[in-house]
Amino acid sequence: MLQLDLEWCYQSQVSCNSSCLGPDKWHLEASATSCEGKSQSPVNIVTRKTVPDERLTPFEFTAYQQTFNGLIKNNGHTVQVDLQHTAKISGGHLPSTYKALQLHLHWGKDGSPGSEHTIDGEQYPMEMHIVHIKEKYNSLAEALGDTTGVAVLGFFYETSASANKKYDPIITALKNITETGSNTSLSGVSLDMLIPAKENRTQYYRYEGSLTTPDCTEAVVWTVFENTIPLSKQQLSEFSKLRFGDGEPMVGTFRPVQPLNTRLVYRSGSSVVLASTALLLASVMAAVGL
Repeated sequence: MLQLDLEWCYQSQVSCNSSCLGPDKWHLEASATSCEGKSQSPVNIVTRKTVPDERLTPFEFTAYQQTFNGLIKNNGHTVQVDLQHTAKISGGHLPSTYKALQLHLHWGKDGSPGSEHTIDGEQYPMEMHIVHIKEKYNSLAEALGDTTGVAVLGFFYETSASANKKYDPIITALKNITETGSNTSLSGVSLDMLIPAKENRTQYYRYEGSLTTPDCTEAVVWTVFENTIPLSKQQLSEFSKLRFGDGEPMVGTFRPVQPLNTRLVYRSGSSVVLASTALLLASVMAAVGL
């Protein structure tokens, strides 16, 4: 059981010479036994099996438009930006108001597949997680003691022909945090700038799951949005220039999808409305002979 002292790592870091615990062995960490739980994340979302839920209304995003000054860091596993608690989310059938704690990303290699969640088996180049905790809690550790204490918003990226200028501050900052443990200042950025426009945030999936890194605590209300964020191949490739603690390229920073087991994945009411509208239109056209 000497493995209990080893650090966890991603599959991309596992080799004959490595001494870290890959995803299939995370549960061997003394504090990560939850990684073998029945409600783990990420998952593959099979759209035809999702359940429409009209309670999943549009979110209320508070102070998402405010620009902030903060630190962006290479924590040895990903890029992370700590957020001030002014940004909050509510609505969307969440059980409470949640305040933003941090955001981080998961990616492949030079723009190749690297998202954690998948849609009908499709893996996107990158995925961002904006982590929130219930307003009443003071830390992530405290929130994890509540089965719905954490709310994470997941956003997918897609490769675009042109660069996304809104991401310039982040892409520029990456050059200064290539080494594990390094950080640099990030300014002039708002959460609104980093995610799809407000009108493109109404279609999403919801399920109950876990953190996607050890200790994999099952205390997360997951919201995964359908609409993607565009980044150029060059912008996506910049993330692969970062390095893990052992000096190797930071690539493949995602946990493989986990069994859904008995859980259901719900889809937002707006998706239902759109589908119903399409069916109604088709019926009308058929009725008038179009």
